[in-house]
Amino acid sequence: ILQYSFIPMGITKNGSFLSTHNATANLFKALGHPARLAIIEHLLKVNSCICNDLVKELPLAQATISQHLRELKSVNLIQGEIGGNSICYCINPETMATLTECLELMNKKLKINNNCC
Repeated sequence: ILQYSFIPMGITKNGSFLSTHNATANLFKALGHPARLAIIEHLLKVNSCICNDLVKELPLAQATISQHLRELKSVNLIQGEIGGNSICYCINPETMATLTECLELMNKKLKINNNCC
């Protein structure tokens, strides 16, 4: 008789890492989809917009764009204020600054340790 041992899926070792590493990884994960990058690019270009503006800009359904906006908002990359029947979204400058600092630090370390294989 075969015996199977089941390992639960989705168990991670996030607790083994610094909270800043986990938070930064979540930011990169949220940016890991081309639609979300396109949303960020559009928001940077127009400063703020509502979901319907994005529906006109991107080749995606409104429900899909709303899901991507929720993902970006969940990691505070974007913020939104209710204005009438719609939500106006814009880039969260504090979170973007954190992301920029992280990339600049990595780039600085890369230049310092330029002894690549």
